[in-house]
Amino acid sequence: MVGQVGRITAVAFIMAFGILRVAGFAAWGQAPGGSSLPMWGFQIQHVYPHDPRAFTQGLQYLDGVMYEGTGQVGQSSIRKVELATGNVLKKRDVPAPHFGEGITVWKSSIIELTWQTNVAFVYDKTTFEPLRTFKYAGEGWGLTQDGSNLLMSDGSDELRVLDPVTFAERRRIAVTAGGAPLRNLNELEFVKGEILANVWQTEYIARINPTSGKVVGYIDLHGLLTPAERASTDVLNGIAYDAKGDRLFVTGKWWPKLFEIKLVKKN
Repeated sequence: MVGQVGRITAVAFIMAFGILRVAGFAAWGQAPGGSSLPMWGFQIQHVYPHDPRAFTQGLQYLDGVMYEGTGQVGQSSIRKVELATGNVLKKRDVPAPHFGEGITVWKSSIIELTWQTNVAFVYDKTTFEPLRTFKYAGEGWGLTQDGSNLLMSDGSDELRVLDPVTFAERRRIAVTAGGAPLRNLNELEFVKGEILANVWQTEYIARINPTSGKVVGYIDLHGLLTPAERASTDVLNGIAYDAKGDRLFVTGKWWPKLFEIKLVKKN
């Protein structure tokens, strides 16, 4: 009974603390729709099934399959998913009190962040067996890699650049849009020399120059789901890129669909 009460308390604390997150651009007076920064829309190229019970936190396409990390205490997992069908080919649950966050594949390993328990898990990519853990200060949100470094978001306007072997912090990238800090950077993907970042609680993805930290444009993804579909889902979150096929994929938390999209310049 004591263990059960402890788990319930941990869940309540994490969910209550999560309410303190401030959503979107509004807190800093930033509105992408009125921005002079370039804006891209999308054309849907293909629609794939996606598990509507998956609270998507991290997404990566590699070798013909999706690797996905999901969140919520007691429901977090890492998964290997068949793109065409959405079938889960392999799954490992993440135990409470951990709230799974962003993932990335680094060589033969999968690295997963957690939201507020300050630990990153490293798994074998093939077997999903745990290999080791890393500790870090603050929250974990999104994770990707650029071939040399891990790139991590923590909900602030800074991205951490980490050593992929030791998890030591090498430097930080201060992200700005029109000269103002852009906070709430969430799920990340490194695409063609840019960092793509979901901006939490919005339908926008920021395109970030990794050298300067400047936002060079936004991707507006309003309208991917119908209003009826959107009513039973949470926010847009999940970016994956097929480098060989030059395909960009996006989805969201509890979304029933995963979209392959082509970017179209709007202004």
